[in-house]
Amino acid sequence: MRNPLSNKVVDIQPSGIRKFFDIVSEMKDAISLGVGEPDFDTPWHIREEGIYSLEKGRTFYTSNAGLKELKIEICNYINRKCRVKYDFNKEVMVTVGGSEAIDIGLRAMLDPGDEVLIPQPCYVSYVPCVKLADGVPVIIELKEENNFKLTKQELLDAITDKTKVLILPFPNNPTGAIMEYEDLVDIAEVVREHDLYVMSDEIYSELTYGRQHMSITSLPGMKERTILINGFSKSYAMTGWRLGYACAPEIIMEQMIKIHQFAIMCAPTTSQYAAVEALRNGDNDVLLMKEAYDARRRFLIDELRRIGFDCFEPYGAFYVFPSIKKFGMTSEEFAETLLREEKVAVVPGTAFGECGEGFLRISYAYSIENLKVALERIENFVNNHKLNK
Repeated sequence: MRNPLSNKVVDIQPSGIRKFFDIVSEMKDAISLGVGEPDFDTPWHIREEGIYSLEKGRTFYTSNAGLKELKIEICNYINRKCRVKYDFNKEVMVTVGGSEAIDIGLRAMLDPGDEVLIPQPCYVSYVPCVKLADGVPVIIELKEENNFKLTKQELLDAITDKTKVLILPFPNNPTGAIMEYEDLVDIAEVVREHDLYVMSDEIYSELTYGRQHMSITSLPGMKERTILINGFSKSYAMTGWRLGYACAPEIIMEQMIKIHQFAIMCAPTTSQYAAVEALRNGDNDVLLMKEAYDARRRFLIDELRRIGFDCFEPYGAFYVFPSIKKFGMTSEEFAETLLREEKVAVVPGTAFGECGEGFLRISYAYSIENLKVALERIENFVNNHKLNK
């Protein structure tokens, strides 16, 4: 019988994050610090707008690129936050989460053999999406001694005559690292000199602590060669609404919309109306959630260091990425044994690339109460295995 499967798809490994999530879902009394999902409800006024749109019978398709009102609000938001102006009618598209924007952006840009530079550790979808678009992922290993930032020299060393796209995943999942103005100036210089394009995934742009988020699109000559990815899942606690967006030069956006037309048609209408309300009146909600995340961030870092972990201080997203290298266990061994013995789920760093070996990702998108219980169990695990000796 002929093989019904695509070898390209079969060769792609499933997410290492979901593996632990699935185990926890079946384990009584387990605490998960593994999934990157806010523990806040979507703010009521945003939910109410979604409900109201249903009551008014707004259950129709929107245009392929998205609801006009939402695209206008996206442009207003980016101009307000980044001082970058986009044409809502030609340079903006509403997508089913940021992940769809990543997928179709790469498919719109890549021909077979084109190389895409991917700094790792990073979000799990980039490598598979590059492969599905027939591109070649080229990994740049980010280093703890550089605060997990992408350096100019690392970028230069990875460029070949086949390089076409650089993915910029900052603020970063899983490390929490951010890129500041002076960092991005160096990167933008290399991008322009080598005629590259950038996919800047800024889904955590609202979640930075003591630092201001900087978008590479705001630097000279970079809007013209960047696909900006963002969305509503993290900032507004709207994960289940499945809504993101992309902003890109018209020449790229035209092709992205074409793919979106045939694959998706349009993003959910109810979610789009709710997102209009989020952008118009949600700033205070974002601030309140951000303040809570920051308190958890500082608590978690302090406690992990007290227990004996070496822990880089993250300034973005809602993750810490502690080192376990001195404990004599691999990331996978540590995570699996901790889950089995103490019923605490964290994600091994290798889920985000091989260079994540020796680290764990721990999310603080959970209450202080849950974090306290989890940390008591982690400390017990460390003491029982004499890992801090």
